[in-house]
Amino acid sequence: MLTDIQRTDIVRYRIDNAQKTMAEVETHIQNKFYNTAANRMYYACYYAASALLIAHKVKTKSHDGVRQMFSLHFIKTGILPMHLSNIYSTLFKQRLSGDYDDMFDNTLETVNELYPKAQEFIAAVKEKVDQWLAENEA
Repeated sequence: MLTDIQRTDIVRYRIDNAQKTMAEVETHIQNKFYNTAANRMYYACYYAASALLIAHKVKTKSHDGVRQMFSLHFIKTGILPMHLSNIYSTLFKQRLSGDYDDMFDNTLETVNELYPKAQEFIAAVKEKVDQWLAENEA
């Protein structure tokens, strides 16, 4: 079991990692590494979602678990809007295809469409994480 200090440190680390990972994406796009760009966008969102889940003591054991618990605790409850779940699921699918499917490559058009959506996802989740941090440091 995590102490409150450990939980706070991990939450801060994960949300910071989400932002750093998103910062990598533009370089991958410029270098035409579209599969890598999609991968990094997904992982940035994964880090953000897992930060929020950890903050609220929701345990997961897999990527699917993070997606399911994120939806259950933050989308279905109305804390975050439904379209964020769609963004996360789309990024997950694009990452899987780019990483594992033979003869598949993400395109510039796809990553350019996904990039602002991933930024939106992280910003919305970070807002909730920041609220949690403010409440727990008061």
